[in-house]
Amino acid sequence: MSTGRIDTHHHIVPPVWAAALAADGYFGGQSTPRWSPAAVGLLDELRIDTAVVSVGRPGVHLGDDRAARRLAREVNEYGAGLARDHPGRFGLFASLPLPDVDGSLDELSYALDELSADGVILLANYGGVYLGDPHFEPLFAELDRRGAVVFVHPTAPPGPPVPGVPPFSADFLLDTTRAALNLVRHGVVARYPRLRMILSHAGGFVPYAAHRIASLTEGAGGHTTTREDFLADLRSFWFDTALSAGHDTLPTLLEFAGPSRVLYGSDWPYARGDNAQYFTAQLDSYGLTDEQRAAVNRGNALALLPGIGGGTAARGDAA
Repeated sequence: MSTGRIDTHHHIVPPVWAAALAADGYFGGQSTPRWSPAAVGLLDELRIDTAVVSVGRPGVHLGDDRAARRLAREVNEYGAGLARDHPGRFGLFASLPLPDVDGSLDELSYALDELSADGVILLANYGGVYLGDPHFEPLFAELDRRGAVVFVHPTAPPGPPVPGVPPFSADFLLDTTRAALNLVRHGVVARYPRLRMILSHAGGFVPYAAHRIASLTEGAGGHTTTREDFLADLRSFWFDTALSAGHDTLPTLLEFAGPSRVLYGSDWPYARGDNAQYFTAQLDSYGLTDEQRAAVNRGNALALLPGIGGGTAARGDAA
């Protein structure tokens, strides 16, 4: 029986992006996974109606602004074409060429206005500069003006990794937590209430360390905050279940965020082996009410992304 799931954490590997990573010599602790539109078979296996696709780390900026702008355009057009060719099965979180803010503003307009993207994906940090930093202020102002959805995805945090421990096993959780903390402490969350942000992997450590973070972190850049305000701002994020739907994890996530702020995520194809299936099965067997299960699987995503699925005709016309 179909769950009608909407997967908000589902990656693609466009051939042009894979070629760019190979030419750059990028290796982030694991080889770039193979991917093709045959992913529709995985959607059926996990009973996913629609996957909102995105390009993961290291994003599209590999060192040169002009090349990053071109690569962002190419991967976004690929994602829009995927949605057009498979009506109802795919949505798109567009890539932006950050830390190039001017180029990102241009690509944001193209992606939302011409490709009908459902939102954008931003990495938690760019060269050690975290989201929330004043460098990104013009972009966040425009995202808020548009009431855009932002999918925040981790990458390797600055500093050397622990030998033998790939960054995606633990460091990613810290990276997401740092971004959330920085967005709150710099007042981005409070200043831009129309902006809607999804934190990957159940928010990293946010639900579990929120009271510690709110009690020990001061505002920045002239923004002042209290413990209660900091907690409220942290609760304003949405949180996906990618690689994070264990029975020991879900109680704290649901208690902190509330069932209306939790979204289904598979993290395919970076969730190697049976991990997408394992964590989906964990979610399916957890003791949610029917109403809560329907919300996490589909309803919350539809409330956040009302054009998903039904927006494919407009996307196809624009492309």
